[in-house]
Amino acid sequence: MPRVDIKAGESLEKALRRFKKKIEREGVMKVLKARRHYEKPSERRRKKEREAARGRH
Repeated sequence: MPRVDIKAGESLEKALRRFKKKIEREGVMKVLKARRHYEKPSERRRKKEREAARGRH
């Protein structure tokens, strides 16, 4: 789990912004969205293949 320590004199909003960026970089939200609904292994494989093909173009 990403952790952000609040620095002396730092506002809560700024620390929250750093936390959100850290979560985004580590891909936590992407994993949570993927696990929200069950995905069959065959669907997962097809999705992975489509993303790989998109990356090659």
